[in-house]
Amino acid sequence: MPSSATPPAAPSRARPSSSKPSRSEAPSAIGSAVRGAVVRGILPADEEKVADLGRLMRSGSLDSLKPGEFGVILGIDLARALGVIPGDKVALVAPQGLVTPAGVIPRLKQFTVAGLFEVGMYEYDSGLALIHLEDAQKLYQMGSAVSGLRLKLDDLFSARRVAVEMMRALGAGTYAVDWSRSHANFFRAVEIEKRVMFIILTLIVAVAAFNIVSTLVMLVTDKNADIAILRTLGALPGSIMQIFMVQGAMIGVIGTLTGVVLGVLLGLNVDTVVPVIERVLGFKFLAKDVYYIADLPSDVQARDVLTIGLVSLVLSFVATLYPSWRASRVNPAEALRYE
Repeated sequence: MPSSATPPAAPSRARPSSSKPSRSEAPSAIGSAVRGAVVRGILPADEEKVADLGRLMRSGSLDSLKPGEFGVILGIDLARALGVIPGDKVALVAPQGLVTPAGVIPRLKQFTVAGLFEVGMYEYDSGLALIHLEDAQKLYQMGSAVSGLRLKLDDLFSARRVAVEMMRALGAGTYAVDWSRSHANFFRAVEIEKRVMFIILTLIVAVAAFNIVSTLVMLVTDKNADIAILRTLGALPGSIMQIFMVQGAMIGVIGTLTGVVLGVLLGLNVDTVVPVIERVLGFKFLAKDVYYIADLPSDVQARDVLTIGLVSLVLSFVATLYPSWRASRVNPAEALRYE
């Protein structure tokens, strides 16, 4: 649904000036703070169709933005930096100045803080201000025009294709940006991290498989006499090998199933477990002023779970081959010489 994305502005805390007139002093403003931000003009009735800001409001609501009342909704970190709360006044300074005989002066308009929102991404919480579309058009002297439109798709993975089709259909002078491009570095980092995590998990499973190897080797060494007796009773080398392969495979299956069940349970409840650990340890894993996000939601993918599970089973089975082969090569005469 349409809304305008207006150029950046610099909101500042606007407080009544404190002055004590005297013959040699002039009034002076106190408690001022200035922060750069992106001011976005929206239609409150249609905003829920393109963003979920309504459920992310910490104070006030989008409906409090009325045309002509010049209200503004700020990100919670931006409001904290300015030191304002709902009901306070802020002055928006537009980068486009006014040309006067005295020179170019900045265009300034006072707005009333109508609410606060918290997205969870530092970029938005500390640098986004929302005003009504008509107020934005007046502030930037755009008449009835808008500088951009935002669309919400049912399939988020088709955003790049739709953006390309829109640029082709609308022709030159049109520029479309999808979510994968607006935060390309972040999503590329997540993609790389996912691949690295697969490698790390595989190495962890390999270390566990090595433990199976060492356990079975020690078992074979300890059971040399028993293996020799079985061989003298007619057991074939293949049968001895199967015994230890089955034992190692059972260890791998039980360990894999236990790990998969515990991992899935943790993945489904990570939103509950992580805050508890943070409170116990006394620090936050993802500080949004450092990582730009406050938390990392978990989405259990059946394909990923099956892949890791199969890799674990295969490595567990491979780990049983050498100890089993070693057990099948036990010489009864040598093993029973000192018995």
